[in-house]
Amino acid sequence: MDMLWKSVLGELELEESISAANFKTWLAETELVSLDNEKAVIGVKNAFHVNQLKKKYYDIIKDTLVKNGAQPETINFQVQMVNKPAKVSREITSNELKVERAKSKNNKTDRLNELLNVKTPKVGDNLNPRYTFENFVVGSSNDLAYAAAKTAADLPGQKYNPLYFYGGVGLGKTHLMQAIGNEIKAQHPELSVLYITIETFYKDYLESVRFKKQGYADKYRAVDVLIVDDMQFIAGKEKSQEEFFHTFNELHQSNKQIIISSDRPPKSIPTLTDRLRSRFEWGMAIDIQMPDFETRQAIIETKAELSGFKLDSATTNFLATNIRTNIRELEGTLNQLLAISEIRGIQPSVEMAEGMISESIRSNRPQHLTYKKIIDKTSRFFQIPKEEILGRSRSKDINRARQISCFLMKYELKMSFPKIGQVFSRDHTTIMNGVTNVEKGLKLDNAMREQVDAITELIYE
Repeated sequence: MDMLWKSVLGELELEESISAANFKTWLAETELVSLDNEKAVIGVKNAFHVNQLKKKYYDIIKDTLVKNGAQPETINFQVQMVNKPAKVSREITSNELKVERAKSKNNKTDRLNELLNVKTPKVGDNLNPRYTFENFVVGSSNDLAYAAAKTAADLPGQKYNPLYFYGGVGLGKTHLMQAIGNEIKAQHPELSVLYITIETFYKDYLESVRFKKQGYADKYRAVDVLIVDDMQFIAGKEKSQEEFFHTFNELHQSNKQIIISSDRPPKSIPTLTDRLRSRFEWGMAIDIQMPDFETRQAIIETKAELSGFKLDSATTNFLATNIRTNIRELEGTLNQLLAISEIRGIQPSVEMAEGMISESIRSNRPQHLTYKKIIDKTSRFFQIPKEEILGRSRSKDINRARQISCFLMKYELKMSFPKIGQVFSRDHTTIMNGVTNVEKGLKLDNAMREQVDAITELIYE
C-alpha cells in the first residue's frame, strides 16, 4: 500500500495542473490509510486540508489511484497525524553534523563563560503558540508564502535567507512568521528563536545609548533564528539601520535564519539605506495579497470549526461577500458572531451577521458607490454594453450580468427589490428570483463566485 501511494504521489507531483507549491502544501504529507474495493481512506493533517482536497483534488486523486490499479468507489479524507517524509541520507548527515558542531561550540563557549564568570544573555522567544501552520488557512493569495515558510522551517538558514514577507495590515504575515518560529522550535529544539518588532529593536538601541549599556546587540546576534515584524518602521532611523545592518551581516554570515515582514517591499521603504535594501533582497521577497472569495470562505469555515461551530453556507457566503478588508476584520466579526451565538444558545445566521456588520466594516464601502457604478463595472467586466444589461435580452451571458448587478445592488447598496426593479424596468419578483439565482450560484458555481468577487473588487477600486 505504501508503494502504491508513493507511485500516486509521484504522478501527482508531475501533474501540470498542480503547482509545486500546491503539491507541497496539500498532497506531499498525505498517506494512504486503508484501501479496498469500496473506498480509499487518505490521512491528512487537519480539517482544512480535508475541505481543500475534497474541493480541488478529489477527482484527480481518484483517477490516479485507478491508473495505478486500485478500484475504490469513493475516497474519504481523514484527519490524523501524518508521518513526515524522511529526509534523504545526505541531508540528515549534513544537518546532524551542523547540530553536533553547534553543540560542541556552545559547550565550549558555555564552559569558557563559566570560567570567566560571563553571563550569557537569556531571552524569551516571544512566540505565540497559537500561531501554527496547522491553523493557517492557505489560498491563492498566500500559497507561495506558505510554501516558502514551510521550507524555511524545515531547513532554517539553508534556503530563502532572508525570507521577506510584505503586504497590507491583517493579511496573516505575523501568523505565518510565528508559525515558522514555532515549527523550528518543534523540529529543531537545539536552535534558539527570537521574535521581535523593529520598534523593540529601536527602543533597545535607544536605551543602550542613553544608559551606556554594553552588549546591546548580543541577544539578537546570539540567536539561530531572528524574526522581525513591521520593518517599515525603520524608515528614518539612521542609527538603528546601521545597527540592524551589522546584526543582519553577523547572522547571515553564520547561516542563521532571518525572517522579516513589512507592509511594503524593500525598495518602497523610504530612507532605507541601499546596503540594507540590497541585503533584504538577497533571499526571497513574497507579496501576501488580499484573500479571494474562496479563501475567505475557507477562513470562516475553519475558524468556526475550531470554535466548535458549523456555519451554514448562506452565513459563510454572506460574511465572505461583505468583509473584504483583511483577515483580521473577518476573524474579528466572526468571533463576535460566534460569541453572541454561544451566549444566546442559538445557531449563527445571516440575519445575526447582517445586524452585526456596521456600515463602515461592510465591504469597506465608500460613500460614492452607486447602482450606476455597479452596472458600469459589470458591463466592463463582461464586455457587454450597459444598454443590453438594462434591456430586455434573455441571452444567457447578458442575463447573468444583469442578475449579478442586481445581487450587488441588493447586498452592497442594501437596495430593496422594488427599487432595483425600477432601475431595470422589471417587477420585484423578477429581481428577487435573479438575486436568488446568484445566491445559489455562489454555493455551487466556481465561475460565478470568481465573477462576483472580481466585479466586487472592481467597484471598490
